[in-house]
Amino acid sequence: MSTADRPNGAPQGRASLKEAVLSMDLLLLGVTLLLMGIGLMMVLSASGIMAEKFFGDKYHFFHRQILFAVAGTALMATVALAPRKRIYSLKYLLLFGVVFTLLAVLVTPLGLEINGARRWLKLGPFSLQPMEFAKVALVVYLAWFFSRKQELVKSFSVGVVPPFLVTGLMCLLLLLQPDFGGAAVLAMLLFLMCLAGGTRLVYLLLSLCLAGGGAWLLIVQSPYRSRRLLAFMDPFKDALDTGYQLVQSLYALGSGRIWGAGLGMGKQKLFFLPEAHNDFIMAVLGEELGFAGMVLVFAIVGVLLWRCFVITLRQEDLCDRLTAFGMTLILGLGAILNMAVVLGTAPPKGVPMPFLSYGGSHVLCAFLCVGLLLNLSRTAGGRNTAQGRAA
Repeated sequence: MSTADRPNGAPQGRASLKEAVLSMDLLLLGVTLLLMGIGLMMVLSASGIMAEKFFGDKYHFFHRQILFAVAGTALMATVALAPRKRIYSLKYLLLFGVVFTLLAVLVTPLGLEINGARRWLKLGPFSLQPMEFAKVALVVYLAWFFSRKQELVKSFSVGVVPPFLVTGLMCLLLLLQPDFGGAAVLAMLLFLMCLAGGTRLVYLLLSLCLAGGGAWLLIVQSPYRSRRLLAFMDPFKDALDTGYQLVQSLYALGSGRIWGAGLGMGKQKLFFLPEAHNDFIMAVLGEELGFAGMVLVFAIVGVLLWRCFVITLRQEDLCDRLTAFGMTLILGLGAILNMAVVLGTAPPKGVPMPFLSYGGSHVLCAFLCVGLLLNLSRTAGGRNTAQGRAA
């Protein structure tokens, strides 16, 4: 009996495990591991100087990133081989867990404040950013909700109220941290999932107008956000203050030219470019590997997203299709928004580059998304329609 024929899709025995692995989208797995490898290389290059100055060990961030990568790979493998029905049954537990941790960040001593924002939970030598896992929890819930409420999704009371209330609660907790960008990402996920799930377009357009108006009020009433928006529009006008990070990013990209200065030879990471190993790691990559390196990474990300969309389109069960679509959105929005900020085509916002930027929470979240997609790829294209529906 093959893995696909088992009621829960759970592999049993070595032969079945081999069948399960071979039935996955191995190209998606390959490009994921390739991106993670490039990320480890760039974290080592971008963080060595800072790590040596502040921790006395130039491999401090690199060693931690390896640990995150190993943990993420184990998480990806576990999710990829787990029974899908069991994963979907955790939807409410994931939601409650995310809301609890978002509250814990704000009201408990475990909340860690950095640069005036409380967005992390301090867990011993590590920290957890609940917002990363909020994206996954929201997508799993919305996929289940829209797949089960298709006959009522066109109504306002069903197609709008429940998903907007759940997302609104998370966004409110994020705004209290404050994390305006994180709330905006959740709002984008909600809008696109509602669009795919069948919510009436008129409700979505009205919500888009209201959200745009609310975002504008939050910006104009906050001097900090207003200055960041003005700096994005003309970063060189205030190049030593609000526009500093974007200006340094553009300097790094410009100095890389076609082939780059060489791996490890970049200068902007020498305390000129803030967050060089985090959100702006693509600027370091552009400086050291040049336009050619940027094109290579863009191409790899393009292949990853292509395989994600192929898996999505091949799902016959609606819940599976919406889940795959949501996981693709998390990875795609993360990559697009990060590159847009680094290139100066979007306002500055702390969005990490999937698999490349340093950080445990977003690495685990990215591997979790790929793990779910690999799980779904095992039954893509009608190889096991019955099992997909049962799960």
